[in-house]
Amino acid sequence: MADRFQILSLDGGGIKGLFSAAILAHLEDDLGITITDHFDLIAGTSTGGIIALALGLGLSPEQIVDFYLEQGSSIFPEPPRGRFKRWRYFYNFIHHSKYCHEPLEKALKDCIGEDTLFGKSKKRLVIPAYNIEDDDINLFRTPHCEHLRRDWKVPAWQVARATSAAPTFFPVFKGINHKRLIDGGVWANNPTLIAINEARKFLNHPLESIRVFSLGTTSEVKNRPESLDNGGLWEWKQTAVDVIMTAQSVGTHKQVSLLLDEGNYLRVDTAVAEGLFGLDKLSPERLQAKADNASRHCAPAFKKMFCDYVAPEYIPIYPQAKEGN
Repeated sequence: MADRFQILSLDGGGIKGLFSAAILAHLEDDLGITITDHFDLIAGTSTGGIIALALGLGLSPEQIVDFYLEQGSSIFPEPPRGRFKRWRYFYNFIHHSKYCHEPLEKALKDCIGEDTLFGKSKKRLVIPAYNIEDDDINLFRTPHCEHLRRDWKVPAWQVARATSAAPTFFPVFKGINHKRLIDGGVWANNPTLIAINEARKFLNHPLESIRVFSLGTTSEVKNRPESLDNGGLWEWKQTAVDVIMTAQSVGTHKQVSLLLDEGNYLRVDTAVAEGLFGLDKLSPERLQAKADNASRHCAPAFKKMFCDYVAPEYIPIYPQAKEGN
């Protein structure tokens, strides 16, 4: 086999990122390893992008678990009590984003630093967002190739804010060169294919050398009502977005399963009952219990597939200053 190249891919899923972080924390504890030692590239979308950034900047999975447990209630506060307050809350929700961006931004700054640049990551990162002004994808990439000359200068918290700007939940993020950026999950909730393309096209690793550990944030077992069969706008209004995002993630998983050699791809995404968890609501104890069980089952395969390899040190390729400057 050609020189190995290992990828950690992290799905979006709102507050359910706690599941992914907890699995990584359990694997570190059970196997006596540091997760980032074994991966050359980390890709993450939305909440997965936050985890990827935190890992790249040196936080441990256990610290990321604490971030979700400590900050989740401030980022996703409960609706106010009282009839008038609740009416006003839901009126605002219809016309405005469900949550204020300020608690999220404060939590991100406290977690990864207000002045810490994206380019300070110790790992290669690929973080998807979407530009609604130009209807174009927006990939934030560390300076791991010669032509990547801009993203490294962006504060890391702004990258995290852009990739997690989920429509209806948070406002569009305009803090990076005034672009109108939203959650990368609208096109790449499962960023595994993006990471594989990065490894092949830009880092020149053949497909047979690539190994991927892909982490979901749990997936609901859905009962799609028969009313959808001939349904119009009313029947599909609550279901369409979920179907589109689920289909994207499942489609990526199926394609990667065909692309990579047997034994080079491991995905963990526990199926759960419908309504058990949400993007902005969960029982931390129950979600952590799911992560405990999932990590217990996947640890032997993870150890066999990934732990015998230690990633070489990543050396950023910062643009050279012009002569005379």
